[in-house]
Amino acid sequence: MKKLSLKELNRISVAEFQTRKKSPVVLVMDNIRSALNVGSAFRTGDAFAVEKVVLCGITAKPPHREILKTAIGASASVAWEYQKDTVTAIEQLRNDGYQIVAVEQAAGSKALEEFPFTEKAKYALVFGNEVTGVAQPVMDLVDHCIEIPQFGTKHSLNISVSIGVVLWEFIRSRKPV
Repeated sequence: MKKLSLKELNRISVAEFQTRKKSPVVLVMDNIRSALNVGSAFRTGDAFAVEKVVLCGITAKPPHREILKTAIGASASVAWEYQKDTVTAIEQLRNDGYQIVAVEQAAGSKALEEFPFTEKAKYALVFGNEVTGVAQPVMDLVDHCIEIPQFGTKHSLNISVSIGVVLWEFIRSRKPV
């Protein structure tokens, strides 16, 4: 099997990406400590063509050396905005017609593979702080909570891994309403 060269991948330009139809999903970063994780969110967001990334609270913003290191240019292709307060960001997204979905271990959460992502809905996926998770005032406002099933002893995934797993399931499983 021959590995493809960069030229053979037929990558689109940043300008083409910005005009291309996006997946109806926004990533909300609730007080993420690591700028490396933020850069990974941009890179994964680019891969799955998310509408935008919303950076909240203490979350680092581009241009930041560590974001640029892991985003490898995706912070220039993926739309983003900064909101000082995650609750304000959530309220604005809800007013814009998004279903608010926390990715968190919580009472009443639904296993990721059981969540009914639909083609007609828009989603704001909220990812929380690496230590404390999604803040409780934000959890009080979400429409749904999904959890990635885990079978080891840690019951914890790096946020960048979680974003990839959830976005893949989002793309793979959406069903027409």
